Amino acid sequence: MGEITENKVENRVRIEMDAKSRNESFARLAVAAFVSELDPLVSDVIDIKTAVSEAVTNAIIHGYEDSPGTVYIDLKLTDGVITVTIKDDGVGIDDISRAMEPLYTSKPEEERSGMGFTVMEAFMDSIIVRSEKGRGTEVIMTKKLSDV
Repeated sequence: MGEITENKVENRVRIEMDAKSRNESFARLAVAAFVSELDPLVSDVIDIKTAVSEAVTNAIIHGYEDSPGTVYIDLKLTDGVITVTIKDDGVGIDDISRAMEPLYTSKPEEERSGMGFTVMEAFMDSIIVRSEKGRGTEVIMTKKLSDV
């Protein structure tokens, strides 16, 4: 019989934090520390931190709309690939396709750029967005780390 090779999870971390803007920088640093064990390229770390910053900010600003809440971050390393999942239990997204269009913002009065999902897509290898109105949003991003 042939040998079956399965991807093996090397490490996993879960973070829960209050949906407060001041926690966004903590999220970036925590993710950077998590991937540091693989000695990644600085450019990979910067890309991941930028995408995480956008996803966490979206959860806080759009998910909870200045109401109390929790942002969940799940990190997983598998065969040199990091998977970052950012989840909230907030208001959800009416139209995911529209929300992912460059320059679209649901809060133009706050002078938001509408580039959050575009930035995430630019810096990560893949992004999946799942959302249900009134139940929250989940953003799953992956990136293969260079030279790992």
